[in-house]
Amino acid sequence: MHNSGFLKVFAIIAFISLLFDWYIHSGLKTLTTDWQSNLWRSVVLWGYLVISVGVTALFLLGFGAFSTASGMRPFHEWMLSLFLTFFVTKLVFIIVLSLGDLGRFFVGIFNMAGRSGNASGQPAFPGRRKFISEIAVLVAAVPFTSFFYAMFKGKYDYKLHKTTLYFEDLPDAFDGFTITQLSDIHSGSFDNTEAMQRGIDLAKAQKSDLFVFTGDLVNNAASEIEPYIDRFGQIKAPYGQFSILGNHDYGDYIHWDSLQEKAANLDKLKQHHKELGYRLLLDENVTIEKGGQSISLIGIQNWGKGFIQVGDLNKALEGVPKDAFKVLLSHDPTHWEEQVRYNPTTIHLTLSGHTHGAQFGVEIPGFRWSPVKYRYVDWAGLANEKNRYLYVNRGFGFLAFSGRLGIWPEVTVIELKKKVA
Repeated sequence: MHNSGFLKVFAIIAFISLLFDWYIHSGLKTLTTDWQSNLWRSVVLWGYLVISVGVTALFLLGFGAFSTASGMRPFHEWMLSLFLTFFVTKLVFIIVLSLGDLGRFFVGIFNMAGRSGNASGQPAFPGRRKFISEIAVLVAAVPFTSFFYAMFKGKYDYKLHKTTLYFEDLPDAFDGFTITQLSDIHSGSFDNTEAMQRGIDLAKAQKSDLFVFTGDLVNNAASEIEPYIDRFGQIKAPYGQFSILGNHDYGDYIHWDSLQEKAANLDKLKQHHKELGYRLLLDENVTIEKGGQSISLIGIQNWGKGFIQVGDLNKALEGVPKDAFKVLLSHDPTHWEEQVRYNPTTIHLTLSGHTHGAQFGVEIPGFRWSPVKYRYVDWAGLANEKNRYLYVNRGFGFLAFSGRLGIWPEVTVIELKKKVA
């Protein structure tokens, strides 16, 4: 079953890309006009067209073979990623080149207005200057090389984020208790198992007291995690491994022949959580005991603004003492914003994921930006509302765009500390 609506959109974008090629080719002609070697001039001009048009053709062919019965595979993600790389690079080149051409236009208008009907023998509109094309190439090289870094290196460049949180009512026995969190594994996107193993090894090396996974184990189908069960099953913690479901785990984004088939997929995925050694929390809670004291770990099914909303927080809280120290696993950070931070029941810490930080952005000391900020208020790292904390993991895997740039894949370690008055 093919999604004709998506194909129409992709076809329009591909047509725009071909128009870009025509304009860029004219800029490359200016760049190479004084080259002494006709051979190299032809290589640049025709080589660009062959490669660029070829990428567009592969993009259309790849998505022409796309089936909503199985969803995006690494092949589709690579075709999309290559096309985006060239599309953004071309767009940057065009912006620089068009600024130069706009300057030529105004100079021509000025020349025509100043001639007062007297022919000068010189064209009113000056020719395109070579250095404008050179600048366009140099500027466009930045997104081109950056996107390729994101695809070949960045998506497996795992970063460790450690955060220490202080609470007055943390039980004394849990002072210094550590939690390792992974989120958004998206196992159907992996294309380099050994590179992915480095992230697992980083999580294992933390030797935390507790391990949690906060949803989106797969892109769509339960079978996607099967090649990696032994690998992710290596992650163990003294106080257990716990998990929840994310929006992608329900199989809502691909076609199923029947509701029974879709339900069977979800049942199979739940079984895979057991095989991984994870206790899957479905709107329920468990008690974590240490030194004669305890904290409550709560896990809900997905609840997200604009996404599937099946999680039931009230059900998950049943049996939890009102004064218990509570840690909530909830995939989508909008759940914290909508139902948790002002809830009559104090939930001390919520661990989420979902956003991936858009897999693209800038994070440097004192400044952080990603396009996902225009969709999510809390999209990465720590948020706090009157000592009710939310931590949003940037995601372990990737989806659609087969890369990460600036927002690197994350392994999170949260340390709980007793706040001394």
